[in-house]
Amino acid sequence: MSVSILVGAQFGDEGKGKIVDYISAKADMVVRFQGGDNAGHTVVNEFGAFKLHLIPCGIFKPSCITLAGTGMVINPDELLHEISDLEANGINTSNLYISSRAIILMPYHIQLDCLSESSGRTGIGTTKRGIGYAYADKARRNALRFEDLLDLEYCEHRLEMVLPTVNAELVAKEGVPMGKIELLQKLRAWAKLLAPRIVEPVSFVNRAIDNGLEILFEGQLGAMKDIDLGIYPYVTSSNPTAAYAAASSGFPISKITEIIGVLKAFSSAVGSGPFPTEIKGNDADVFRGSGQNIDDEFGARTGRPRQVGWLDLPVLKYAATINGFTSLAVCKIDKLDMFDEIKICTHYSLDGKDIDYMPSAHQLEKVVPVYITVPGWKTETRKIRNFDDLPQNARNYLNIIEKATGVPIKYIGVGPSRDEIIVKSVSK
Repeated sequence: MSVSILVGAQFGDEGKGKIVDYISAKADMVVRFQGGDNAGHTVVNEFGAFKLHLIPCGIFKPSCITLAGTGMVINPDELLHEISDLEANGINTSNLYISSRAIILMPYHIQLDCLSESSGRTGIGTTKRGIGYAYADKARRNALRFEDLLDLEYCEHRLEMVLPTVNAELVAKEGVPMGKIELLQKLRAWAKLLAPRIVEPVSFVNRAIDNGLEILFEGQLGAMKDIDLGIYPYVTSSNPTAAYAAASSGFPISKITEIIGVLKAFSSAVGSGPFPTEIKGNDADVFRGSGQNIDDEFGARTGRPRQVGWLDLPVLKYAATINGFTSLAVCKIDKLDMFDEIKICTHYSLDGKDIDYMPSAHQLEKVVPVYITVPGWKTETRKIRNFDDLPQNARNYLNIIEKATGVPIKYIGVGPSRDEIIVKSVSK
């Protein structure tokens, strides 16, 4: 039995989809434990190229059970679209299940999000998918859960209870109130299509653990977007850190055997908020690409060009501290192949003083990143499959990451496809 948790070590978009897809070849169950369809995991394998926003990346293995977990907020229309797209490409989705305790993301959540962003008063660069408003309703106990779809009479009662508050908010934001009949029609349609997939999650997960299954918990976004520990308020509305996998799924943390932190060999971010190591100009264009390739630096959900920057060791050390990584996966090392020199941020200076902690988002806007410069390797790495075959300067670069974080590197991505990976032996 093993219970592994895989989470992002930066600002999201680190390459988690590729690593989950690779690791899930040995997994019996993959659980997505938080987030919604505001971000995507890009997977490239023998079935094609996919951008999954809600469905766990283990879906491509026929024998793997996949669970959209309790900590998620799920737009059923988006989920059904994703299921349809996978099945149209020959992927069997019969092993996909939904936690009965997951939150239903409703149409009014999306409208409220769009109104807030367009007003300019409270916008923080969200994807306008309604994620924050769905989590807000969860916190104030106004949300509908997937278990409600199993009892439509009760579901109607719940809708009647929350709709007056929802419509008052819509009117206050100069939006359009929503009708009960229209929403009930949606709920009934969702129930018909999704009810067979809804399971009681705590017994579902713990039974799998007790039966000795290989289980992988898959996080969305990254440590710096955690609502409690990230660059608040420029964060997501859930906790994409490892401990939340246990907290939201209802299993004891003592069962966790591995925590994998996924990072890019450089930095990237989408949306508003501080990004200390950002670079612009030609170097940024090399990282970002044109947008025509699956691994170019454009948002999987929004298509927005990502900010890109040099590797930020303070972010990685912070992520390692709050997650307790046991191993790392470094993706996109191949994107550095053409650089003569590569900069690495080793620490920050704030108000003229070096600091050894992660400051608040407001302070992070003011820090000055302190860099070292290391030689590049000017050699193509995409076809390399053994660590010892990497250029010495590439190995030196990876060693700097290991030394700074105190965590061994286990996986090295050298391209977007599943097989474009180096698995490095990790001493225990």
